[in-house]
Amino acid sequence: MIKLYTSAKHPRFWIAYIPGSDWTMFPAQDGGWEKREPARGLDPMHVREVALQLAAKTGLIEEMQERRGDRAA
Repeated sequence: MIKLYTSAKHPRFWIAYIPGSDWTMFPAQDGGWEKREPARGLDPMHVREVALQLAAKTGLIEEMQERRGDRAA
């Protein structure tokens, strides 16, 4: 399951952990998932898990649904 995080060091970005993949960061804006990039140098002291629904409209949730084969919202 994908997990969503915030970071005090990157306040305008969401950070996602995808099992079998790696840490990814993307802009906290509509369509931000399309601008994702590898997240490097994260400090665990500044990273906090948050509800996945907070990233609504970024494209992350739609990506998760496609991976599960469940495209219905």
